[in-house]
Amino acid sequence: MSWPDASTLAAAAELWGLHGLGWDDLLQLMLHFMLLSMIAVGGAITAAPDMHRYLVQQQLWLGDAQFTASVAIAQAAPGPNILFVGLLGLHVAGFAGLVATMVGIMLPSSLTAWVVGRLGHRRADSIVLRAFTAGMVPLTLGLLLATGWVLTAPTRGHWGTWAVIAATAATMTWTRLSPLWLIAAGALAGMAGLTG
Repeated sequence: MSWPDASTLAAAAELWGLHGLGWDDLLQLMLHFMLLSMIAVGGAITAAPDMHRYLVQQQLWLGDAQFTASVAIAQAAPGPNILFVGLLGLHVAGFAGLVATMVGIMLPSSLTAWVVGRLGHRRADSIVLRAFTAGMVPLTLGLLLATGWVLTAPTRGHWGTWAVIAATAATMTWTRLSPLWLIAAGALAGMAGLTG
């Protein structure tokens, strides 16, 4: 068995590397996503505004357009909605960033859901459990609105963006049209330059 030469090790470090981040940065990234995991009521996408604040505004590891594109690409891809978290981690720190963000976002909430699920199953008629569940609805809606606000940041100043948002909200409120048609229409409007 021969050891890999320096160029092979450098290529592997580039592929799996930290993109200039240190191990302490990677740990900080994972811990931040662990905290976000506990407030991601309604799914990881509801924590996107704080992910944006942390990755784009505070750490300067990503730009606005790169953040929005990462979310859009992952949401358009088949598979679970949480893929955008791994894509953000990949852009920040390569494969190590992907692992850090996915472990961070999945571990605490999964353990909490398991424990609460076991307790909730035994005490389904509890007033505390019903109040907790009812309180999650407005919290989730508020977090989703904040996510929408952050994701429109790159094109928010253009009139076409507001027209697409208004048309989408009206169509979803008053018709039973599939959201996939609205996504396709928004993509066509963007490609035509109508949204900035």
